[in-house]
Amino acid sequence: MCGIVGYTGRRDAQPILLEGIARLEYRGYDSAGLATVNGKLYVRKAVGRIAELRSALNGQPLAGTSGICHTRWATHGNVTEANAHPHLSADGAIAVVHNGVIENYDALKRQLQAQGVNFNSQTDTEVIAHLIASFLKDDLVEAVRQALPSLKGTYGLAVVSPRFPNLIVGARLGSPLVVGLGEGENFLASDSSALGGYAKSVIYLEDNQMCVLTPERCEVLDADRTRLDAEIHALDWAPADNDLGAFAHYMLKEIYEQPEVIGRALAGRLDVAEATAHFEGLNLDANQLRQVDRLIMTACGTSYHAALIGEHLFEQFARMPVEVEYASEFRYRNPPLDKNTIVVGITQSGETADTLAAIRESKRKGQRTIGICNVAGSSIAREVDGDVYLHAGPEIGVASTKAFTAQLTVLTLLAVHFGRMRHLSYQAGARILDELQAMPDAVRETLKCHDQVARIAQKYHHASTMLYLGRQYLYPLALEGALKLKEISYIHAEGYPAAEMKHGPIALVDENTPSVFLVPHGSVYDKVMSNLEEIKARGGPIIAIACAEDKHVEAKADDIIHVPSVPEYLQPLVTAIPLQLLAYHIALLRGCDIDKPRNLAKSVTVE
Repeated sequence: MCGIVGYTGRRDAQPILLEGIARLEYRGYDSAGLATVNGKLYVRKAVGRIAELRSALNGQPLAGTSGICHTRWATHGNVTEANAHPHLSADGAIAVVHNGVIENYDALKRQLQAQGVNFNSQTDTEVIAHLIASFLKDDLVEAVRQALPSLKGTYGLAVVSPRFPNLIVGARLGSPLVVGLGEGENFLASDSSALGGYAKSVIYLEDNQMCVLTPERCEVLDADRTRLDAEIHALDWAPADNDLGAFAHYMLKEIYEQPEVIGRALAGRLDVAEATAHFEGLNLDANQLRQVDRLIMTACGTSYHAALIGEHLFEQFARMPVEVEYASEFRYRNPPLDKNTIVVGITQSGETADTLAAIRESKRKGQRTIGICNVAGSSIAREVDGDVYLHAGPEIGVASTKAFTAQLTVLTLLAVHFGRMRHLSYQAGARILDELQAMPDAVRETLKCHDQVARIAQKYHHASTMLYLGRQYLYPLALEGALKLKEISYIHAEGYPAAEMKHGPIALVDENTPSVFLVPHGSVYDKVMSNLEEIKARGGPIIAIACAEDKHVEAKADDIIHVPSVPEYLQPLVTAIPLQLLAYHIALLRGCDIDKPRNLAKSVTVE
């Protein structure tokens, strides 16, 4: 959600901070602010995009070779310049930027007000600045350390003071912070993507750790101020990761990257000789995996839809019972979990607050955990017992596309891996591997529907609501298609099992309510066609996604989008493409901000 960047070195801080924070725009935000240290604190804030902050700085740059920058996604208080970060203490001795939520801020605020402190914002963050200032004597690090135990909730903090030039103090509890190491300069960020091209390597802070940065020094400390030997990681970044190339939007670029993403998710994991898949990071041997009786998959948003498809895959190939839980609900329940249950957390960012909390609660109860995520070094990747990396590359568009297909690919491989240790035959395993290897080409073929989808979007972009209907493997795709449309075009949409449509949603059907039917050939093809007829009989426009050779659907639907014929369990990989493109083109025609849709955040790090 919110973004943090800090810099201390010999160069002017402002350009580096603005470039870094611009790379975090995809996380979602509504205001931005910057503070530099140059004898005193210089602060500039703006509501809206980073472009507004640049305009506010135009002709009046902030001097200084150290500083902090922030993009805010509002939690406490309206979207105003006063509520934007950085927040200052009353005496101007402290500036702080903060990701997370301080749950006891109201009590702290009343306590500070009783001491005569005046507040200038509605935020929970401002209490941190005043609290640190109340402890400040001649040691900024110690003042931060003494303030932290009073904060209940989550935080990723960066703190500067004009009394301590070229010093940045960071602290983390439940909200990610990454230290970037350079030569004669050091960096701090909430996401390593802000540091590419600047830092040589990174340190991922753990909960209850602090960092102390100067141009020449980096220290990682625990809560008692004991210096720790932190692990240093190479920063994996290429300039092309942030380059739009020939594409108008990151979302479109990432849709077109999906054939290569599927190929990367498969690379090095196919064991053709044994007709299975293998994963280096599971950290569970074959005997341990054979003892697993049940999987619980927990996730949010698009990752939840991938988990629903994973449930079908594991049931079909591994004959294993699987439950799929919204992480936001699972973390607060007390379900019975036996020792042979593995909890699988699925997340693009590896920082999703609810999924992370669900994983931690599971570990607290002694469960083995596996994380499926796209960010190496993320919180979930570090905390689970076994980690499966998606290899999708940075996903910058807020609406997930390529991470979703990477999740589906990895879940298919995992289902084969578990299945071959149980009931899946060698012949079946070999066939699945062959079919998976053909999927990058099948998705390239699917992308040829682009122009047809754009024409269909022209017909329906004025709709106020749409239905998405599918069954079995494609019911979760109906949910995902509806979510994509809601996310970026702001059209209300519902995904439903096609057979359930007549148990309520059919009341919505009229000539102005299009229905998107997912009807590639499969075990329930005839049943879905009957549901399609029911919509048609009531005058509802029908957009069908079907196999290229299907003349029957073509005769019934108002509009049709063709996808290649692939095995039923792989249909989500090809069917996702036209759904993503349809949402993209409808949003484009409606003039929406496709890569940064309103109110949304890429990485949801608060409840």
